[in-house]
Amino acid sequence: MANRDELDMKRFGYAQELFRNMGGFSNFAISFSIISILTGAVTLYGYGFEMGGPLEMSLGWPIATLFTLTLAASMAELCSAYPTAGAMYHWAAALGGTALGWFVACLNIIGLIAAQAGINFSCAQFILPFLGIAASARNIYWMFVFTLVVHALINQFGVRLVALLNNVSVAVHVIGVAAIVVAIFWLAPLQPIQFPAAGVTSNGRSPYLWAFLLGLLQAHWTYTGFDGSAHMAEETQNARRTAPWGIVISVGFSGIIGYALLLALTLAIRSLPAVLAAKDAQGNSVPAAIAILDSALGARAGNAMAALASMAMWFCGLSCTTSSSRALYSLARDHGVPWSRFFQRINAKRGTPGPAIWCVVLASMAAMVWTGAVPVVTSLSTVALYLAYIIPVALGLRARMRGSKWTESAVWSLGRAGVAVNAVSVLYTAFIVVVLVMPPNALAGQTLAGFLVILGAIYATEVRRKYRGPQWAHTSNAEG
Repeated sequence: MANRDELDMKRFGYAQELFRNMGGFSNFAISFSIISILTGAVTLYGYGFEMGGPLEMSLGWPIATLFTLTLAASMAELCSAYPTAGAMYHWAAALGGTALGWFVACLNIIGLIAAQAGINFSCAQFILPFLGIAASARNIYWMFVFTLVVHALINQFGVRLVALLNNVSVAVHVIGVAAIVVAIFWLAPLQPIQFPAAGVTSNGRSPYLWAFLLGLLQAHWTYTGFDGSAHMAEETQNARRTAPWGIVISVGFSGIIGYALLLALTLAIRSLPAVLAAKDAQGNSVPAAIAILDSALGARAGNAMAALASMAMWFCGLSCTTSSSRALYSLARDHGVPWSRFFQRINAKRGTPGPAIWCVVLASMAAMVWTGAVPVVTSLSTVALYLAYIIPVALGLRARMRGSKWTESAVWSLGRAGVAVNAVSVLYTAFIVVVLVMPPNALAGQTLAGFLVILGAIYATEVRRKYRGPQWAHTSNAEG
């Protein structure tokens, strides 16, 4: 398959500069690590539980998983047709024009940088107590900076090490979730199976349907970053088949083990108000998932889960650095950013985009200084990423219905189901994007709107004169 991969790169007008050594499992592992079920369950469980109560935690997750799978499958088919590090950027450019492709690329980069900032900042907050260091704002920020620098160094050292660590991340997630679920069902006193329906809501929001819809964001804040498999296509063997499977399996497998974890935690709840009002000895709020384990299995179990969450966040941040740097490198390679020649540089020995790696790390540090809060960057990253996901899918659906032949080059194909799957994913994701920017998360939408205005000005005054689009846009037929 190496010859096929090389031919694909030539067809798209690019040389094979990145080191292509990643197998199927490692490709899946990078998306799975960015989704990071342990991170989402620990840090976001309280949000979903507060909005929709136990019913949310038992019904909301499978609903979100099912619809996210339609989005993942739609993206997988596009990835198979365009197996490049540009991912959504190249898909949108091929199907909607170079200008739209540039905006999608910027949304993708903004989303990944914001996600990277939120993940690493949360990781710093969790790590400090284990080191016996006071969790002051100053200490948290410097630990956050330290984790980012470590991630940059590992990514610069080489894709083999990143792949190895992501494989370890899969083991940490699977073993960690399995241990928690087994311990709860074996040792903890459980609520009856009908408990989720009995405890409908935790916060009294009215109408309940709106609270339930807001609670779905717990799952969708978690289900981001599965485009990582597509960004690593140029470093993956047999990319047309392997990278699409990485996208789909990462979402499907996360859905299964995530649901097992959420059900176990929900059935182990002893008191709804106590979970939401839990405090530690210093008076700081305790994440709801850890409070549940504390009451069900004891403080050691809660500490163990906090430790697992810290590890999961660290791996998640590592993978996010990998994905975001490839997105920036791809746009720089096409002269779509300032100082493109610098940001498209590849280390000849290690095959890694060093300048792009350090740029996204520094941008994450700046994002955290600017926003000062994890919820803001988390919401911003999710809105930006979902827009970057759904725009090329919608363009692909439009092209499909107009008789375009772009699907013929996709080895991983939806076939006759393509139109239906694409349509469902577009409608549902557009709806979730609206929910993502409604109160109490309106700041994310306002921040993104500001970014779009700035990007529009940059494109009109600077980029438009120099940027010609992806290499294949003016050297070959991308649909061929």
